[in-house]
Amino acid sequence: MIAIVTDSTSDLTPEEQRRHSVVSVPLYVLFGGQMYRDGLDITPADLFAGLREGKKTPSTSQPSPAEFASAYQAALEHADEVLSVHISAKLSGTVGSAQLAAKDFSGRVTVFDSHTTAMGLGMQALRAADMSRAGHSMQGIVSALEYVQRRTAIRFTVDTLDFLRMNGRIGGAAALLGGLLNIKPILAVNDGKVEAAGRARGAKKAQAEIIQFARDYAAKHGPSRASFICTDGGEATLEEMRATLQGSGIEDFGNHKFGAVIATHTGPGTYGLALEPLNTGTLNTEPLG
Repeated sequence: MIAIVTDSTSDLTPEEQRRHSVVSVPLYVLFGGQMYRDGLDITPADLFAGLREGKKTPSTSQPSPAEFASAYQAALEHADEVLSVHISAKLSGTVGSAQLAAKDFSGRVTVFDSHTTAMGLGMQALRAADMSRAGHSMQGIVSALEYVQRRTAIRFTVDTLDFLRMNGRIGGAAALLGGLLNIKPILAVNDGKVEAAGRARGAKKAQAEIIQFARDYAAKHGPSRASFICTDGGEATLEEMRATLQGSGIEDFGNHKFGAVIATHTGPGTYGLALEPLNTGTLNTEPLG
């Protein structure tokens, strides 16, 4: 058996973690002089409330190698191997911590860089768990994830540019001008990094661009699935997007909330989606036996 470990930026719900037997190791948010575990000790709502009260902009950090080692040790008590699937190494030092921990387990732990985050990562972790339960080998699961990894796409937009400004993603002048002109950036995760993918004048045009991207994605990659992702304040828009995309060849993987680590950079009212193909091409991913 292969146990699956991921991290809290996957945004998997506790129920999904239990149902698929996925272990999630939390990242950290340093806020108001306190260190909080993402998904356990702090929510985006807590974060936004603290910022409104005047607390300084939070910072984030990865789990330690010791925390991963503890998770691997526990997993290997009932599994032969561990596959550890994580946020892009270009966004976080999490993969590096996991790799350091894996060295102490004599090849029984494989660390996989998803090249993405949020439910782009979450869907990869769940796919790995489902394949493990079906009896696939480590090689077969990693091959499937590599296929999906190259095709995973995330598109999202933010309600305010203030959080991108506070975290140094854009300058103050650009944030001010964008706010005055009601410019909504369309952001993507490309090659493991968050990049600008366009901009729209107003929320409705931003929503329309993300919906069109999803349709184009399904036309290119065939049967696909989408997880709809947001922070507090983006729920209504997600429901509109889900309704609009019904019948477009995209399997609805439901709504998921960004955790506090990602919300630190995006702010309230953020919404978008993560997409991946349903199949894994012609790769050899047959179950063992």
